[in-house]
Amino acid sequence: HTEDELSRSSHSNPGKSLVNGIKTNPASNSPKSSLPVPMGPPVYVDLAYIPNHCSGKNTDPEFFKRIRASYYVVSGNDAANGEPSRAVLDALLEGKSQWGENLQVTLIPTHDTEVTREWYQQTHEKQQEL
Repeated sequence: HTEDELSRSSHSNPGKSLVNGIKTNPASNSPKSSLPVPMGPPVYVDLAYIPNHCSGKNTDPEFFKRIRASYYVVSGNDAANGEPSRAVLDALLEGKSQWGENLQVTLIPTHDTEVTREWYQQTHEKQQEL
């Protein structure tokens, strides 16, 4: 869809909004809603930005099962808000374990945080296996 088409679709039906390209009711606009996500083949990209500063609010293992990148940008430097989230970094390993392919993945942290350092040290062996 072009930007104009998306704009017209949201104006023609003001009670609906788009979440990940799917029309939803505003009441079900939460990221962890029970709205079914259509299955499809994985998407391969060179570079992907982990959404929401690598917060667990919007990213789960399903993201990494479907978005397969050679490089993931890990931002976030706010430990009080769980950014970056250890759960999201663990979800990357869980998602990658489902790929069935030995593709190299590189994380690009935008900040040197205790969470990313500890995660790397504690999961280094599993990273090498995958």
